[in-house]
Amino acid sequence: MAFIQPEQQFNPDALNNLVIGIAAEMGEHDSGVHQHRKAQLLYSSAGCMRFNLADTQVVLPPTRAAWLPAGVVHQVTMRNVVAYRSLYFEPETVASLPDNVTIFHVNPLLKALIDTMSFWSWDKPRHSQHNAFALLIEELLHADAENLSLPLPKDKRLQTWLKQLQQQQKIPASLKDMAIEIGASERTISRIFSNETGMAYQAWRQQWRLLSAIEQLAAGASVAQVGFNLQFSSDSAFISFFKQYTGTTPAQYFK
Repeated sequence: MAFIQPEQQFNPDALNNLVIGIAAEMGEHDSGVHQHRKAQLLYSSAGCMRFNLADTQVVLPPTRAAWLPAGVVHQVTMRNVVAYRSLYFEPETVASLPDNVTIFHVNPLLKALIDTMSFWSWDKPRHSQHNAFALLIEELLHADAENLSLPLPKDKRLQTWLKQLQQQQKIPASLKDMAIEIGASERTISRIFSNETGMAYQAWRQQWRLLSAIEQLAAGASVAQVGFNLQFSSDSAFISFFKQYTGTTPAQYFK
């Protein structure tokens, strides 16, 4: 059996095969903090997933796939996710793939492979999996990767502010307003972000806006609504920003 219900208990580490796949209609779901002994590849054709790692937040839009190496501690939250697919692999069989969490573009062949393998029986003979498995790995090795991660600062002065951002209660302010809100100087805020995220505050703020835009668009919000929510001066200003960071327009991004 490969199709499971969202509330069904499932432990891929207890199963032994070249590939273990599952498929589900998840809707709204929170996995809780966990890790797998196996490596994992996740994909969905609609909806958006968010990964919370130890010090990083990652967004997985539809039509992209997320690669999680074995042992990565993570929490996945899903919104309106349909056609959820997940594949699990023994670490030694995927040593050629990245050793960090990576978001891949999914072409039609890769999508077909993921869809097919997700429905494989868990006791499917290992020898009959080899050809599709080898092709999947080859496609992943040549797939374009996309930076949809946001490193998170650890400074205790920023934790309430970060929580409000993650709950979408506010958006990051300008550096000047941020310093006033936190009660620290602009220089201190800049130093915290540089030291703890490796990014200047303005670059971090723009990456946050990009990931938030992708999540909102994936949930069905219009370009006008997203631009307004993220305080762009006009629809064209938002589209220009989005194209600068992704290389395409919001309308084309999910195709």
